Amino acid sequence: MDIVAGPSKKSNAASSDASDIACPRHIMVVNDTQEILDLFRDLLEEEGYRVSLYSFAFQDLAEVKQRKPDLVILDFIIGGEAQGWQLLQKMKMDRETMSIPIVVCTAAIALVRDLEGRLRDKKVGIILKPFDIDDLLREVSRALAEAATEGPEDESGQTVGI
Repeated sequence: MDIVAGPSKKSNAASSDASDIACPRHIMVVNDTQEILDLFRDLLEEEGYRVSLYSFAFQDLAEVKQRKPDLVILDFIIGGEAQGWQLLQKMKMDRETMSIPIVVCTAAIALVRDLEGRLRDKKVGIILKPFDIDDLLREVSRALAEAATEGPEDESGQTVGI
């Protein structure tokens, strides 16, 4: 089993063809489990999304800023550490990434319960593992639709954390 260290080749090939016809919404998935990455790729591409897969959380936001996803789905715990949580905080504190919707898909139930109020305040979607596929797809659609109608989170231009 190969661990994806960047966008999957299959994902990029499908994305290139689809973007010639129309510009599908781009979803970045960050998770350290190959099976979960494969599942997300298959589900989301079947729904018409362009998908980039990552098996690690970035130490900086350069990859997110370069790819400019319409949505990020991430796990809180990556590689046994709270890397996903750290990525979420960095994204919400950076002007270029703060308005990108995020859906947390995690088995870290205790951590989500502790942070649920702050996550909801920042309009971060929450899907707990194990999850129902229809619930995941509804949350993705909801987050994308909400982002399209609301625009940037912080119109004052202030840098705000989570």
